[in-house]
Amino acid sequence: MRKKSTHLHPVTRIFGNAANAVAHAAGKPLTFALAVLTIVVWLISGPVFGYSDTWQLIINTATTIITFLMVFLIQNSQNRDSAAIQVKLDELIRVSAVKNMFVGIERLTDEEIEGIRAKCEQRAKREESSGATYDLRQKADETMEGVRTKASRAADRA
Repeated sequence: MRKKSTHLHPVTRIFGNAANAVAHAAGKPLTFALAVLTIVVWLISGPVFGYSDTWQLIINTATTIITFLMVFLIQNSQNRDSAAIQVKLDELIRVSAVKNMFVGIERLTDEEIEGIRAKCEQRAKREESSGATYDLRQKADETMEGVRTKASRAADRA
């Protein structure tokens, strides 16, 4: 069996690094302040340019371009975050007493996921109404202890 290559295409790596940097910078208060300052300067310059069509076109074009590019950067950032969280959740499910049938459910349709969620809620309500809350807490504590042990072993192997 052939190992999957971990080498990324240079464009992918450059885009990923740029997306990370821009997403990180875009979320800072200073970036917001600069955007507000830009709008204020544009508004103040209105009388100088006689509120001309060119004056309006400048801000419209600039905001459209920035918005267009930010959509892709934000989507890239969300995709990466979602994939990383999913991998972490799948690993927690894999090493715990939870049924492995939940690994990969993010690929199901919305209706299928809703059906699974409804079944889980029904089970939780049944267990709660039957007084199984204490047993569930004890089982959860035991499961978490098992998860810690398995995670520790996995970390030692890695």
